[in-house]
Amino acid sequence: MSDFDQHQQELRRGTVVLACLLTLHTAEYGYQLLEDLQRAGIDVDGNTLYPLLRRLEKQGLLRSDWNTDDARPRKYYATTPAGQAAAVALAAEWNRLNGSLQALIDEGNH
Repeated sequence: MSDFDQHQQELRRGTVVLACLLTLHTAEYGYQLLEDLQRAGIDVDGNTLYPLLRRLEKQGLLRSDWNTDDARPRKYYATTPAGQAAAVALAAEWNRLNGSLQALIDEGNH
């Protein structure tokens, strides 16, 4: 893995947490979430996503429920009220940081 690839991976890592919290305002199962994130342009693989979902659940930001009504049981995840509050706070921080970084980019283009 090149240095650039490592830096890119580090940059993406934190965004996946925010993306999950924003997406899971309605309950979804893991594979559906994975597809939604990829459609949104957020590349993440299952080996990263599923441990993250378990960690966020352990932190109280997500809840999960098994749906056994279908032929194939699926575990659905959704944000808790704490997860929704975290999503709002993290999105605000993302916007602040994005503005600051954009200002630095604009300064470099003079």
